[in-house]
Amino acid sequence: MKKICLALGVVLVSIIAVGSVQAQTTDTEFRIRALEEKLDSLTGEDKKVNYDTHGVKSTSAIKTSYGKKGFHFETGNGLFSTNLQWRAQMRFSNPGDADPRSLTAFDGTGANGTDTNNFELRRVRMKIGGHGYQPWLKYYFEVDLQPSKTVTGAALGDRTRVIDWRIDVQPWSFLGLRVGQWKINYNRERVDSSGRQQFVERSIVNRIFTIDRQIGALLKGRLFKGTHADLRYYGGVFNGEGRATDNFDTNMMWMGRLQWNFLGRDLKWRQSDVKRHKKAAGSLAFAAATNDSPCTRWSSSGCGNLSGFSGIDGATGTDKFQTNQYVQEFAFKYKGLSIQEEYHWKDIDDHDGLDYDFEGSYAQVGYFFNEIIKAVPEQLELAFRYAFVDEPDSSSLAQTNNREEFTVAANYFIAGHNNKVTADVSYLTIDDASSGRFEDDARFRLQWDISF
Repeated sequence: MKKICLALGVVLVSIIAVGSVQAQTTDTEFRIRALEEKLDSLTGEDKKVNYDTHGVKSTSAIKTSYGKKGFHFETGNGLFSTNLQWRAQMRFSNPGDADPRSLTAFDGTGANGTDTNNFELRRVRMKIGGHGYQPWLKYYFEVDLQPSKTVTGAALGDRTRVIDWRIDVQPWSFLGLRVGQWKINYNRERVDSSGRQQFVERSIVNRIFTIDRQIGALLKGRLFKGTHADLRYYGGVFNGEGRATDNFDTNMMWMGRLQWNFLGRDLKWRQSDVKRHKKAAGSLAFAAATNDSPCTRWSSSGCGNLSGFSGIDGATGTDKFQTNQYVQEFAFKYKGLSIQEEYHWKDIDDHDGLDYDFEGSYAQVGYFFNEIIKAVPEQLELAFRYAFVDEPDSSSLAQTNNREEFTVAANYFIAGHNNKVTADVSYLTIDDASSGRFEDDARFRLQWDISF
């Protein structure tokens, strides 16, 4: 009996001793675990991952922040994210905002040639993008909320509309797929966002040669990254009828682009060297596109026609135009200096055996003079652009008109491209072949572009 009591006593003492030690250990472990949870929340790791009925990882932890793409929301496990941004352009122009393209527009005698002082809310847009399921499965869409109209009530911007919607699948840098509707990757000036431009608006070349937004699929990738053979390639097939339009028939638009980053560094689709490249970066690109459709031009409003052309063949009800076009492009940035240039050629065959040729080019240069003159504000950039277009005369397509643009601009970057003020002055000319007349005009524009 004494042995049993002695044994029970030893066990009881042991339990009390172990309990005391465990209490101390538990308190220490609690502090360690609290610290680990804090570190996990900071690093975005979510150890408590659940799976729904489809086997998709989910989490209740959401991280929020604000950056250059607006408000950012991301799950704790990093598998899903969304960026939300609002943007507006507020513009004043005199004597008009559009590029004059005819004698009546230059001399003020036509319906669209009247001189005006005009305030305009040019672009009011909502942008939403991010990734889901995997970081390389990305999505993006953009809504245009601003329909301008004339005093007669005619809507210029159509109506509130989804202008971009696309999904990118890029598991490897050398091969990716994009599907949806977007400004297809044909030429830099058009793909550069209107909020990332060096001037108030794109050059006179853009309206004639842009392929703009199309619906379709594109293969893209980057090869030999970081070497002097650094290449980007793009190849796609599209409806060819422009934004938000089903295909007219079985014909498709085909497009290909090859871009050589000859210094082994990539250039983003944006203008001005706001970030001041410490290492020079440049690209040389060539692209081509072919299309058989009722369209001879495209814009954010969709399929349209250049002056003097009309779409469907009245006799057969079929596509009337075979359009082939080519572009050569150069871009360069280094320590506040930015240079950009494109040469375009376009051929339109009206299926009646007649061909019409268009030729155009622009070159622009911008520089932050603070790089060499410290008294100049570092946010200030000065820029110059020259552009020309040779095109068939709308009243006599067998003759060729010549238009030119000379524009100087000043940009003041308050918060990079996300908050900037731009002023530009243009000298615009036309040499009209059918009349033998020469006209010129000047234009002033001031714009505040801001994103939230």
